[in-house]
Amino acid sequence: MLDIQSKKVDNAVIINIKGDVDLYSSPQIRKVLLELIQKESPAIFVDLQEVNYMDSSGVATLVEALQRAKKYGGRLFIYHLQGAVQDVFELSRLDKVFQIYPDETEAMKAYHDEN
Repeated sequence: MLDIQSKKVDNAVIINIKGDVDLYSSPQIRKVLLELIQKESPAIFVDLQEVNYMDSSGVATLVEALQRAKKYGGRLFIYHLQGAVQDVFELSRLDKVFQIYPDETEAMKAYHDEN
């Protein structure tokens, strides 16, 4: 079962995802991300600490969100990648496309340093 929580911090939004991200659950994440993108949130932080599995549909959802956010100048930060999920990003070389950080503190620091 997937659980998605979001909270607003300053002008950014943090999304905490818990559970496996696959073909059946990724539409829920897509819906949350697209709602934030439609509101043109300047920064979206995605915490993947409690995601142990992500398939290609989950990765595609994040890629779509990144592309859409970039169109209006928004930013997407990902952090707390665990084991197999980190491997997926590295094998697909998406670790070079996304801004990936070890934790929320580092992601927030990077965001504030650039603004």
